[in-house]
Amino acid sequence: MTSYLEATVPFVQHGLAAGMPVMIAVHEERWLALREALGADADRVDHVDLARLADNPARVMPVWRRFADELGRLPARGIGEAVRPGLESAQLVECQVHEATLNVAIPAATPLWLLCPHDAVGLAPATLAEARRAHPFVTTADGRHGRSPEYAGPDHATTLAARRLPRPGTIPGTVTEFRRYRQGDLARIRRFVMDRALAAGLTTDRADDLCLAVNELAANSIDHAGGEGMLRMWCEPDRLVVEVSDTGTLLDPMVGRVDPTVDQARGRGLWMVHQLCDLLQIRRTARGTVFRAVTWT
Repeated sequence: MTSYLEATVPFVQHGLAAGMPVMIAVHEERWLALREALGADADRVDHVDLARLADNPARVMPVWRRFADELGRLPARGIGEAVRPGLESAQLVECQVHEATLNVAIPAATPLWLLCPHDAVGLAPATLAEARRAHPFVTTADGRHGRSPEYAGPDHATTLAARRLPRPGTIPGTVTEFRRYRQGDLARIRRFVMDRALAAGLTTDRADDLCLAVNELAANSIDHAGGEGMLRMWCEPDRLVVEVSDTGTLLDPMVGRVDPTVDQARGRGLWMVHQLCDLLQIRRTARGTVFRAVTWT
């Protein structure tokens, strides 16, 4: 924690001294340490508790976009820590997608200096290498700062969205399928999902949320991806997974990561799924698009 505070506290203090707005989006453990080290200066920063956003990085993106939009031409600083030790594999991958997507979500000309601390001891070498690909600048523990030679550019988010998801990690025979759903099948799909969600131990409210999310994904297939799709469900030790696949093409990495406007008539579906599920993974494939919605059990 000492090295973490040595890197972050001066960063915040220098920004405040220059009159900059500062936002800190970290988990409670980090915030408590920062608040104590900052003293009275802690009251001058905007704190966002990432635990409140349920570890879903797609819910964090609108927070940074709103902060950046409010700046105008005013320089500002921020600390964001999506990738941290202890994340399970799917969460880690989506946090890496989030960090790469920030390079698309916030234009390079925005006067926001965003610091993303990574635990060089607690994180695996492969995870640190991925961080260097997602960030144009890197500061090492000994204070050296410069461009990251491994930075993969703003298109890296699209590259990550094309990586194959792991095969279902479940007991053989427990994957259930609803093949080739079409117009008129949405009510049957909701019953299909509800029955299996309740059997997996979800509460009625959580099962209702999952049904609504899957309904949105299936409706999107019917309306925008050739009129049909396929649904698969399976249980893992700590989660229920629903996978919807179709032949549609989804290229914009920001879809579902932008808060809808009050007068927006369409385009809320994927944003809604992110709010209803604990995690949503979206991947392009040779055949179309795969949506994998995860709910912790």
